[in-house]
Amino acid sequence: MPRVLILDGLWNKTLAAVRALGRRGFHVAAGEWTRFATALFSNYCSKRLIYPSPKERPARFLDWLEDELKKNNYDVLMPMEFTTQTLITSQIERLSKYCHIPFANVDLALRLHNKAFLMKYAREKGFDIPKTYIIDDIGQLNALIDELPYPVVIKPRMSSGARGIKYVSRKDNFIKTYKKVHKHYEFPIVQEFIPDGGDAMGVCLLLNNESEVRASFVYKRLREYPVRGGPSTLRASIKRDDVRYIAESLLRYFKWTGVAHIEFKVDPRDGTPKLLEINPRFWGSLQLAIDSGVDFPYLLYKLAMDGDIDPVTEYKTGVMCRWIIPGDMLHFIMNPNRFSMKPGFFNMKIKDDLLSLRDPMPVIGRLSSIITLLYDKEMQDIVLRR
Repeated sequence: MPRVLILDGLWNKTLAAVRALGRRGFHVAAGEWTRFATALFSNYCSKRLIYPSPKERPARFLDWLEDELKKNNYDVLMPMEFTTQTLITSQIERLSKYCHIPFANVDLALRLHNKAFLMKYAREKGFDIPKTYIIDDIGQLNALIDELPYPVVIKPRMSSGARGIKYVSRKDNFIKTYKKVHKHYEFPIVQEFIPDGGDAMGVCLLLNNESEVRASFVYKRLREYPVRGGPSTLRASIKRDDVRYIAESLLRYFKWTGVAHIEFKVDPRDGTPKLLEINPRFWGSLQLAIDSGVDFPYLLYKLAMDGDIDPVTEYKTGVMCRWIIPGDMLHFIMNPNRFSMKPGFFNMKIKDDLLSLRDPMPVIGRLSSIITLLYDKEMQDIVLRR
């Protein structure tokens, strides 16, 4: 029986991977630093593990992980969060002798995750990006304040979702807001705000060790939370060869291997899709790709075990999947046009990341994580820092 260890059980994408592999008959061990973790409640989870926090206690976590890998005959290790992934790949020589760890080099992953590096490279190579200002000295702010095309967006160089992102509509608020973000995320970048009206899209890719594309999937964001921009709460699978080609070109140039997710937004002023960021890890909308026919966790496993796989590029379009608890609920509450949304919030035919009649208990895991929020600083940081 194939044996896989999946880490970061708190997240919907982890649940998606546990279910996908468990349904194929895998022995799936799943772990997290808290027992109140969504994926650990799944029927498809064969073994549940609690470990030291990779973020708060990295040395203890690595010791725990090495011991777990030594004692058990896992085929593949799958960290699902970027912090865990880069910590593990920084110790690849120490850990890879026990099982396959099919993720990219840590230095390359950190470079691509850095929005300042990515925007500089994309601009130099002629890729379409939002107008971007890279700041390396607080003294630059006074000279920049009159140059910016308000409204602008302040984005941390290294973050995910909507964490740390701030919107500034007037120049008299810019320096104060920038310094507020800078306090938590050093030297964030500044970008023009792309107006509403253009599609926001994600391209999901798997590349082999020769940086050849072995799986691709494109989806469109239909709803997000926060409403102005953040993780998607409702998405639909689409075909969009132009953004897929750009994403593939970028990753091939950097000799990427493993999974990655690239975000674009179409500028309604000229119809051009503009590169926003690369997430060199598994992505939050993983369940949609699986439901559409591209089973990235299984394909990554096969790639690790067999060395290569046949390309998977065909999938069902028009499939929708959402993150209802709490993402789409919060979008509904905060959206002033909540009753005119299409599809409507109360459309129960839409697939969901979490809800499943065959595997109902992860809902309890998600709700029980509120308990951790009451006392745990790490959980508070994950949920509350925006």
